[in-house]
Amino acid sequence: MLAENTLVKEAYAALENAILYYRGQPVGTVAARDPEAVALNYDQCFVRDFVSSGLFFLMQGKPEIVRNFLVEVLRLQSREPQLECFQPGQGLFPASFKVVEREGEEYLTADFGEQAIAQVAPIDSCFWWLILLRAYVKATGDLKLAHRPDFQHGIHLILQLCLEARFDMFPTLLVPDGSFMIDRRMGVYGYPLEIQALFYAALRAARELLLPSGSGSTYLQAIETRLSHLTYHVRKYYWLDLKRLNEIYRYKGDEFGALAVNRFNVYSDTIPPWSIEWLMGKGGYLAGNLGPGQIDFRFFGLGNLMAIIASLATASQAQAIMALLEQRWQELVGYMPMKICFPAVEGQDWRTITGSDPKNIPWSYHNGGNWPVLLWLLTAAALKTGKVELVHKALAIAEQRLLDDQWPEYYDDRNGRLIGKEARKYQTWTIAAFLVTKALLANPEYIALISFDEESFNEESNATACTV
Repeated sequence: MLAENTLVKEAYAALENAILYYRGQPVGTVAARDPEAVALNYDQCFVRDFVSSGLFFLMQGKPEIVRNFLVEVLRLQSREPQLECFQPGQGLFPASFKVVEREGEEYLTADFGEQAIAQVAPIDSCFWWLILLRAYVKATGDLKLAHRPDFQHGIHLILQLCLEARFDMFPTLLVPDGSFMIDRRMGVYGYPLEIQALFYAALRAARELLLPSGSGSTYLQAIETRLSHLTYHVRKYYWLDLKRLNEIYRYKGDEFGALAVNRFNVYSDTIPPWSIEWLMGKGGYLAGNLGPGQIDFRFFGLGNLMAIIASLATASQAQAIMALLEQRWQELVGYMPMKICFPAVEGQDWRTITGSDPKNIPWSYHNGGNWPVLLWLLTAAALKTGKVELVHKALAIAEQRLLDDQWPEYYDDRNGRLIGKEARKYQTWTIAAFLVTKALLANPEYIALISFDEESFNEESNATACTV
C-alpha cells in the first residue's frame, strides 16, 4: 500500500470523488470536478483520460471498474460500415461518454468527435483501450475477457481500421490534426509521433490478446509485418541527434529512385536554428512528425516517453532521450513535469499553424504548456531506463505545488510556473498520474502492466521494403 500521507490521502479522495457510475456500477472517471468552472464536457469520461485512473485501480487490486470500463466502451464502438460522412467509421471508439437518464432509465451516450471542438474523430481512443485491456489481463490474469467473441471482434475492427486500404504507402499511420491528446489545430496532421508510438503499443497488445484461430491468424500475420516495418521506419527516419542533423544538413534535394538518400525530400533549410544549439552531447529524440518534404523538429513529450515504454525506441535511443531530458531539464520539466511539446510556436508561425488559436497561445495549453499527467509516463520511462533519480526529482517538484494548486489540468509559461489560464482544477488524470507515480515507485514491478520488451528486426529486409 502507498504511504498514508496527507497528499496521497487527498489525491485518493479526489479520485474516488471522480468515479462515474452507470446503473449502480463504476464505469470510469469524469475528466474534472472543478467546482468553479462550467462543466462543458469535463463531466464526461474520456477514454484516454481514464487510462491513468485505470492503471492506478489495477495497481490497487481494484480491477472491477477497469473491467466495466472496457466492456462498456467496447459496446460503444462503431460497428457498422458507414458511407455517411457524419457517422463514425467502423471500428472507431468514442472520445468520451456520459450517463444520461431518460424515462427513469440510465443510458450511455458517446461522443465520437461530433460534439468536440473542430469535430475531429479520435484515433487514439482505440489504441488506449487496447493498451489498458492488456494491462488488465496482465494484472488479473483474466484472459477470458479478451478472448470473448465480442472482444475479439472489437480488436479485429480496430485492426481493419488501421491496417486496411489507405491513401499512402508508409508503415506509419496518417491522421488529421486534433485526433489525439493534442485535440486542436497544432500542425500535427500527417504522421505525428504520438500516434505512431500508440499505434505500435496497440499492435503489440493486440498480438498478445488475439486468438490464433480463424481470422485471427490473418491479423496476426499482418501485425508482424506492420510492426517490423513501423519499427524500422520510426527508429531510422524519426531519430534526431547531432549526427543525424549533420546528415540532414548535407542532404541533396529532388533525388529519385531506390537509391535516394533523402527519401522524404527534406530541404536542409528547414532545420530550425534552435535545434542545432538545443541538442547536446549524447542527447537525442524522436521528431514530432515526418512526411513528404517535412520534418517537425519539435520535441513532443508523450510520443517520446511512450516510445521508450513500448520499446519503439531502441535501448540506446531511450538512453539518449533521457540524457536530453536531463540536459534540458529546465526547459522540458521546469516547475512542473512536463512539457507537452517544445518549443512553442510563436509570431506568424503561431497564426499560421494554430489559426490564431487564443487557447494555444505560445507557452500555454498544447503550445508548450506543462502537463502533470505526463508525470506517470516520465516515471515509467525513467524506471525502464534506470533513471529513477529523475523520478524523485520530478515528483518533488510536483508535490510542492499540486495540492496547493488544486490539481490543475496544465500549467503555462516557458518553465511551467503559472497555473494554466483556462486549466480546470481537480483534473482527474492529473490526480491519477500522481498516484500512479507513487505506486510505481513503491512497486516498480507494476511497470510490466504498460511496458514492452525490445524486439529485434531484420534491418536489411526492412530497408529493402521501404524503397519499393
